[in-house]
Amino acid sequence: MQKGRRLPEWLKMQRASGENYSRVKRIVENNKLHTICSSGNCPNIGECWNAGTATFMILGDICTRACRFCATRTGKPLPPDPEEPARLAAGIRLLGLKHCVITSVDRDDLPDRGSSFWAETIRMIKQENPGITMETLIPDFDGVEAYIKLVTDSSPDIISHNIETVRRLTPIIRTKARYDTSLKVLRILSENGVRTKSGFMVGLGETDQEVADTIKDLREAGCSILTIGQYLQPTMDHMEAISFVTPGKFDEYRKMALAEGFSYVESHPLVRSSFHSEKQMNHN
Repeated sequence: MQKGRRLPEWLKMQRASGENYSRVKRIVENNKLHTICSSGNCPNIGECWNAGTATFMILGDICTRACRFCATRTGKPLPPDPEEPARLAAGIRLLGLKHCVITSVDRDDLPDRGSSFWAETIRMIKQENPGITMETLIPDFDGVEAYIKLVTDSSPDIISHNIETVRRLTPIIRTKARYDTSLKVLRILSENGVRTKSGFMVGLGETDQEVADTIKDLREAGCSILTIGQYLQPTMDHMEAISFVTPGKFDEYRKMALAEGFSYVESHPLVRSSFHSEKQMNHN
């Protein structure tokens, strides 16, 4: 959440409470699951958890990277928990989900960057929850095609990888990640016949032309679904937002992306990468 500055009216968020919110929170905690909703201080946690949806995070909750925009803990992760895929599959069943979103921390400490664990998790979720649809929001796996294919071969319905920001700002706000590596990942996904999605933040000092260039680069990489949202500083230790982009400007970006050929675009100040993910299932 942005600290120390008054937020504009359009960034006011729903309070995280309610019966469904409490139910989701209880199931997540009882099954020792991690969600990016809480780890990433997502502004939509109240709305999404009250709707019975959550974005689950695998491979623990400690990331090997330290991007300047992200609230997820960074450091030396614990070894992967072999029981986590089964617990997650059971938690999704208990929630009665028809659609789920899975993401993970970066695991640069693992020989395959966690890709085989990803494949096992997807397999377990499908086995435990027949008929479920799934979006996976994956890290870059250092752009290694063999690791990416482990995920594509497990056949989630949508595979997302976020480019996060424009080319010029990437070295400033991301650590090991590279703009062209992210484009490579999206290109590999698209070439393997996957419905591909990406997202980025604005309010970090980018220009309209840089936004337009990023949209074009993503489309040329084969991406068909796009999310654009306002960056909000999660803690005082993270980058401060340079500007608060108006809803009208977000609508301009949405129209720009649709004109480039994207089939579905979520562009609004409070949009995050998995927001309304279930609505994107029928857009090719």
